[in-house]
Amino acid sequence: MRILVLAQYFFPDMGGGSTRASNVVRGLLSKDCEVIVVTAFPHYPNGQIAKKYKYKAIKPEIIWGAKVFRVWIAPLPHKNALTRIVLHFCYCVSSLFALPFVGKVDVIWAANPNLFSFFPSLVYSFVNRLHFIRNIDDLWPEVFYELGYVKSIFAKKILNFLAWISYVVPIAVTPISEGYKQHLVSKYGISSEKIHVIEVGVNNIKSKKSSAQLDNRFIVMYSGVLGLGYDFDVVLDAAKLLEKYDDIVFIIRGVGEKAVVLKQTITDHRLNNVVLETSFLPQEKLDFLLNSADVFILPMANLNFVEQGLPTKVFEYQSYGKPILCISDGEPARYVKSTKSGLVVRPNDSIGVAESIIRFYTDKKLGAELGKNGKNYILNFLTAQKIGERMYFLFKSYH
Repeated sequence: MRILVLAQYFFPDMGGGSTRASNVVRGLLSKDCEVIVVTAFPHYPNGQIAKKYKYKAIKPEIIWGAKVFRVWIAPLPHKNALTRIVLHFCYCVSSLFALPFVGKVDVIWAANPNLFSFFPSLVYSFVNRLHFIRNIDDLWPEVFYELGYVKSIFAKKILNFLAWISYVVPIAVTPISEGYKQHLVSKYGISSEKIHVIEVGVNNIKSKKSSAQLDNRFIVMYSGVLGLGYDFDVVLDAAKLLEKYDDIVFIIRGVGEKAVVLKQTITDHRLNNVVLETSFLPQEKLDFLLNSADVFILPMANLNFVEQGLPTKVFEYQSYGKPILCISDGEPARYVKSTKSGLVVRPNDSIGVAESIIRFYTDKKLGAELGKNGKNYILNFLTAQKIGERMYFLFKSYH
């Protein structure tokens, strides 16, 4: 099969959207598919465009054997909703630059960005005279409603209609979680038969490395986007409760809109047991740091659009063979429980978070067992190759 993937975010961009698209492409290539990717110049999250892309509208590349067309994107950081929307509109237009070069394809997969990927997919599907399949990494426009960006009833009706169209027109949709599937069925009336849940998965399973602990202390770590989908207040409150333990340290690393506030809060509350790391780390150094964790923490914000999804980092955490402390009442909690890969605490329960950390701290055998369960689950079901196989058979059924 010749498969076209439309994805604003793709390797080497950071984030769940890039990971999702990249893992699927790798998996499809392992099934001997010919894959064409139309993506933006690497730009996420800081908006910095490499010199080799400047003053170009489109640049072809070969990545892992896939033919990749990089198209122009505005050099803007993803610092707020407005800049994100501007970038999405840029990609909607610039993705069509590759139209004369893509040629005939058998399947079109609109990977990201969410609602916006629907529009260029319509054009490519019209030219190729075939239906397309739409991916769902996040629930848009619901995210704008819960964050208070859209309050007008009239605006909500328009956005809901556009979202409904974007779910009805594709021949199939591929959400990343069961929570998203239930939402599409209940709110938009989409037939469950056209909805195929396929998780993000992991490309590289991390081998256990001997990494130096920070002064041999017990490390509770968060690694990922410092964004609105995560509640770091409950983590910092738990850290305050555990100040008397000199050998327990919290490491929060990543970039995002919450970084400045986090830094100020840590300083104001004199949290000497919390380390905030926002510098970029090469993959080797990042692996070394993450391998030093004793527990990974997943502090989901108590918002519907967050709790119905399943963040990429939960799979990445499992790939390191470390236990997860999941703060959630939704899909992430269900997943961690069902895979027996960690402990679950309800949102806003800083005391419960502190008690769970002490449980891991005093029972190393428990952490080792839960970490092993998570890693085995990834190996058995969610490697990039297995995700690619599931996508391959899905695409084949609609080809």
